[in-house]
Amino acid sequence: MNLLNLRSNVKKTKKRVGRGNASGAGTYSGRGMNGQSSRSGGKRRPGFEGGQTPLHMKMPKLRGFKNPNRVTFQVVNVSDLEVFDAGATVDVISLYEKKIIRKKNTPVKVLGNGELTKKLEVKVDKVSRSAKEKIEKAKGKVSEAEVEVAKKKEKVEDKTE
Repeated sequence: MNLLNLRSNVKKTKKRVGRGNASGAGTYSGRGMNGQSSRSGGKRRPGFEGGQTPLHMKMPKLRGFKNPNRVTFQVVNVSDLEVFDAGATVDVISLYEKKIIRKKNTPVKVLGNGELTKKLEVKVDKVSRSAKEKIEKAKGKVSEAEVEVAKKKEKVEDKTE
C-alpha cells in the first residue's frame, strides 16, 4: 500500500447559500448585485446570445451546406481510354502522362460514356457499372482501389464496436 491507494474519508459539506453574512454566502448569495442572473428564475436558455440572432436561427439563412467529407473525383470516360495501346495498364500515373487527367493526387472515376475496343487493365479508384461492363466486354480487367474515407467516419465506427 502506498499514498496513491489511500482514500480520504473527509466529507465536504454542501455550500448553503443565503443563510446570512456570517456564512460567507449571504446578502447576494454569490449572484452579484442586479440583473437577470441575480433574479429567481433568471436563467438563460442554452444557445442564447444576448439578444443577437442565435446561430441556430441564422443557419437556414446561410446558403447551402458544404460537406467536409465529400470526395471529388476526376472523371474519365471509356472513350478516353482508346488512346492506350492494347494490353496496357491504365492507372492514375499513366492517365496523367497522357494528359487525360490534371492531378495525380485526386481520385479518378471511369464513366461508361463511349465505346472501348482494346483489351486494357484498368486500376483506378472507382468505376461505374456501365464502364465496368464495357471494359470486361472488350476482355479487359478492372480493379478498384479504396478511396480514403473521412477520419470522422472511422471514429464513429470504432465507438460502435
